[in-house]
Amino acid sequence: MAHETSGAGTEGTPVARNSTVDSVVAIILFVIGVVVIVEARRLGAGWASDGPGAGYFPFYIGLILAICGAAIFVQSLRARGGDGDEVFVDSVQLKRVMSVLLPSAVYVGVIMLLGLYVASALFIALFMIILGKYSAVKAVVIGVAVNALFFMMFEVWFKVPLYKGAIDLLAFLGY
Repeated sequence: MAHETSGAGTEGTPVARNSTVDSVVAIILFVIGVVVIVEARRLGAGWASDGPGAGYFPFYIGLILAICGAAIFVQSLRARGGDGDEVFVDSVQLKRVMSVLLPSAVYVGVIMLLGLYVASALFIALFMIILGKYSAVKAVVIGVAVNALFFMMFEVWFKVPLYKGAIDLLAFLGY
């Protein structure tokens, strides 16, 4: 079966098949369920004299997660050879996803260092320059303007301080 890609019609080499991704997600779901079960038992998953223990409901949630993970894993094994062999993602699609996912992950880390406003201004400007192909001047102006507006809205008007980061570059503003 031919698969369709969104975009300019360019297809890359297959990176992952449906059944492989289903199997990996099922294993992760199963492991999360087992961790929840173990921790719920540690908290007390039984019925106490005054009602359910602290881990009673989390235990059953973990049990449901583990059972669903096992069921999805079995289903993914059965799907091999049929629909499970269809391409889940090809190299072109994965590159597009990673071009957004990796900078977003870095952005979250930069927030801890530079704070929400400065990191967001950088994030917006760099996205506009690299992915949007805008001029650097336009991107920086828009990145700074958007975050100046957010700063005014949260810090000044609503009086809700947002995280300024370990290196508070906005300390000169008095907020």
